[in-house]
Amino acid sequence: MIYIVNKKRKLDRVKKAYPDAAILDITSTTSLRYAQVLSPFYPHGNIPVPFSDGITAACVEGIWQGLKVFETTDIDIRVMQNRTMKNLKRTVRKYGKPLGHRKGIGGTELLNYHDARFLIYLPTYKWVLDNVPEVQMVIGKIRKQSKIQDIVLLDYNTNEDWNDLSKPLSHAALVKAYIEDNYPTRKGEPAATKPKKKSRKRKMVQQSLFPEETTACHSTRPTLLRHVKPIRSNND
Repeated sequence: MIYIVNKKRKLDRVKKAYPDAAILDITSTTSLRYAQVLSPFYPHGNIPVPFSDGITAACVEGIWQGLKVFETTDIDIRVMQNRTMKNLKRTVRKYGKPLGHRKGIGGTELLNYHDARFLIYLPTYKWVLDNVPEVQMVIGKIRKQSKIQDIVLLDYNTNEDWNDLSKPLSHAALVKAYIEDNYPTRKGEPAATKPKKKSRKRKMVQQSLFPEETTACHSTRPTLLRHVKPIRSNND
C-alpha cells in the first residue's frame, strides 16, 4: 500500500503511524538523488510545453508557473527555462491577482484553475512519468516494493483529490495514482478513494528502495552511485 504524508510531520510520528513502511521523501529538498527526480521542480529538460508546438521547458513547475497570467504581467518564458530549482514560484504578492493560465505560449485563451490543472499540470507531469527513463526506473522500484511492503511518500502537499481546487495538488499522490493505474487523464475524472491506514502494528522497516544510491546529483544516467549534495530548491 502507498500512503501520502506531509513532509513537515515529525518523522517519529510517521514511523509510529506506519511502523512497517519504507519512507521515501520525493520532494525537491530530499537528500536522495533518485527520489528527487520525481519532484516537479527537477530540471529534466526537453519537457513539451502544452499547446506550444516545438517548445520545451526545463521542469514541470516551470511550465505551470510560466504560463500563469496576472493582472500586472503575462507569461514568463524565462521561468520555463530555469534549471536551478529555485525562484520558480510566481506569486500574487509580487504580480497581483491571477487571471488564469494561458493555453500555450502563443495562445489567446486563458484557462481557469480547474481546466489548467487538467490540461496543463496533469498531462505535463504524466509526460515526465511516461518518458524519462530515470523516472521510469524509480517508479518501477516503488511499484515492485509496494507489493511486499507499505510505502510512505513524503510531500509538502497532501491533497490527493485532483478535483479539489482549495489546496495545491500533491505530486506524490500523482505518483501513487500512476503506480496504481489510476492517473487522471481527462477533465472531471473522479479522484481515487483515499485508503484507510492499517491498524495492525508490525516491526518498523526503514530502508532505502535503492540501498546503493544515497545522495542527490545531476545526471541523466540510470545508475546513480555518485555521492554529492542534492540541488537545493524552494519547497514543492
